[in-house]
Amino acid sequence: MALVLSGLMLAMLLGALDQTIMAPALPAVAGSLGGLEQMPAVISAYLVAATVVMPVYGKLGDRFGRKPLMQVAIVVFVAGAVLCSMASTMPQFIAFRAVQGVGGGGLMIGAQAIIGEIVSPRERGRYLGMIGAAYIVAAVGGPLLGGFFIDTVGWRWIFAVYPPLGLLAFAVLTATLKLPKPVSRAPIDVAGALTLAVAVVGVVMLGQTRNPAFLVVTLAGLVAWLVSARFAADPILPLRLFKDRAFAVPVTISLLIGFALFGTLTYMPAYLQIALRSSATQAGLLVTALMAGVLATTIVSGRLITRTGHYKGYPVAGTAVAAAGLALLPAAAGDAAALAGVMLLIGLGVGLVMQVMVLATQNAVDYADLGTATSSVTFLRQIGASAGVALVGALITRQFAGGVLTATPSRLPESVRAAFADAVPLVFAAMAPLLGVAFLLALALPARPLRTTAYAQERS
Repeated sequence: MALVLSGLMLAMLLGALDQTIMAPALPAVAGSLGGLEQMPAVISAYLVAATVVMPVYGKLGDRFGRKPLMQVAIVVFVAGAVLCSMASTMPQFIAFRAVQGVGGGGLMIGAQAIIGEIVSPRERGRYLGMIGAAYIVAAVGGPLLGGFFIDTVGWRWIFAVYPPLGLLAFAVLTATLKLPKPVSRAPIDVAGALTLAVAVVGVVMLGQTRNPAFLVVTLAGLVAWLVSARFAADPILPLRLFKDRAFAVPVTISLLIGFALFGTLTYMPAYLQIALRSSATQAGLLVTALMAGVLATTIVSGRLITRTGHYKGYPVAGTAVAAAGLALLPAAAGDAAALAGVMLLIGLGVGLVMQVMVLATQNAVDYADLGTATSSVTFLRQIGASAGVALVGALITRQFAGGVLTATPSRLPESVRAAFADAVPLVFAAMAPLLGVAFLLALALPARPLRTTAYAQERS
């Protein structure tokens, strides 16, 4: 078990690290390949590809087995990294980042679904700390490692990190992971996958560009997916699962958490640098404070869940604490240290919710829907994050006619800084009622007994 889990942690680290190590490298990449104006496309390419494939990996894992899908995800991710290191133009780099995204989406979904299959829900809590540690290493170490490569050997060497880690994860999982083979062979829901992909592209691009045309694309894709889901023999995301509150409540809470949390975090560094004249490093410390809170309560709640078998109280408390933190943002907005304290509070709340939602969802479904349920939580959280970024960005842009977010902070007039300092915290606080709704939903979450045997044990 220890070797399998180490392989899964390596796979999760690959996906999580990629999203942070590239942050300081993008300007250098764009400058080298001659496409500074195309930096947003680099982000969108990875994000769209990773989000689109999440429900596909979940469903195919349920159908054909999670081990081969995980192996495919590792190979695709590493292949994309190698191609990125050899890109000679910005369009090539964007295309290769999309390839990496196809693998990255599978790494996250595959690892969590496999853990859900080999570890019982009752025992899973003790492993939440390991999962959280992978994200903490990525959140803290990624930007530092990326900056080191940029300052020394160049951005292309960033992608040299992935092949050895990927090869090690592939070898460990190939040698140690033994899972029962699924028996379902229903037709693949191609129409559902395509229409859901259109909706995802619309949401992500709306978040990146805030172009209203993508709202139309999103709605058209969503309607088409709902129609296809009613007639498909085995939908890519079955509507029948939403009839069960034990499934519907956790995935909806994940959507709201993604919307409120990431909508706020995306623009917090800009607020610090513009309104408080903080450096980029000081702004980054806020993320560290948040992640410290997340890790602390993830570990504590996980161990308590394993010991007691009860999980409902943690998302109830977590949504309340996170909502209180967001509501306190305007009061702390004038001081960077106070903001760090508020972000720590928000992190403490989020740590009681995010992984518990995965646990509750996996505990609620049958084995045949394990991958679909796991991917649904992460998928809808990502959709919420994209929509939250779009809404918060639109509200801020509306206040300042779009000029503030693209201007250099050091060159802004004092009147603009003052207006930004007054208006933006109120936009952040407007996210708090969404977590209030999440709190009410957490109260309605069914408190079902956690299974004490893993799916792999039940089917062996």
